[in-house]
Amino acid sequence: MACLGDLPSFDSGVYPIGRPGPSAYVGLRPRHSLTGLGCGASEKGAKPLPASLCIEGAVSGDSTNDRAQGSEPRRAQWYALWTRSHYEQLVHDQLVAWGFRAFLPTIAVWSRRDGIRRLIAVPMFSGYLFLNHAMDKASYVEIIKARGLVNILGERWDRLAVLPDAEINAIQGAVAARLPIFPHPYLRDGQRVRITQGPLADVEGILVRAKPSKGLLVLSVELLRRSVAVEVDCTLVAAT
Repeated sequence: MACLGDLPSFDSGVYPIGRPGPSAYVGLRPRHSLTGLGCGASEKGAKPLPASLCIEGAVSGDSTNDRAQGSEPRRAQWYALWTRSHYEQLVHDQLVAWGFRAFLPTIAVWSRRDGIRRLIAVPMFSGYLFLNHAMDKASYVEIIKARGLVNILGERWDRLAVLPDAEINAIQGAVAARLPIFPHPYLRDGQRVRITQGPLADVEGILVRAKPSKGLLVLSVELLRRSVAVEVDCTLVAAT
C-alpha cells in the first residue's frame, strides 16, 4: 500500500489543511445580476478568499432540492461545476450555505514551502467540484452567481451535462475508505472490475495490474477526462 510519503508533490498556489465553517459564507448571498461573475477578493466588501481544503471531501448541504414551484418534481442529478483556480472551496462553501448539496473530493499531497515540508489537501480534480440537484431555471440562476464559479458544464440550464451516478459513487466510496488516492493519467479502456471485499467493497473502476497480487483501481470522470487511482489487492476484484 502506498504511504503518504510516496504521494506526489504539489507546490504551487496551495494552502495548509483547515477551513472555515460554512457560516463564514452565509453573508455571500447571490447577487441579482450576472455582472459580478468570477470576481475576486479585490471586489469592494468581499472577504479574502480562503482556499483551504477539507481532507475528506464529504458531500454536504441540503439534499431535498425542493426549489421548483408549480411543476413536477425533478430528479436530482450530478453536475460538474467549473471554478476559477483555487476557488473550489469557496464555491463549495457558498453553495452549502445556500442549502445546495455540493461534493468537493480532495487528495493529500506533500508540499514544501519556506523550507517546511507539510501535508496539504488539494482538490482531486483541480478547478472542479460536483453538485447534486434537481435543476430548474431558478436554481441555475442562483448557483451561477456564486463567487468564483465560472460555469456549470453544459449548454444552458436545461441542457447541462449530467454525470453518471456510478462515477460519483465510485469516487465517494474511495474517499470514504480513507485510502491513499493519487492522480493518474486519464484512462478509459481496460478491464472493468468491482471490488468484492474490504473498505472499497462494491466500488467499480478499471484495473491496471502493477504486480501479480497488487493493482491500481482507476476511477475516471469521463466528462472531465480526469482520473485518479487507488492501490487494491487483486484477489478482491471481480470482472463486471
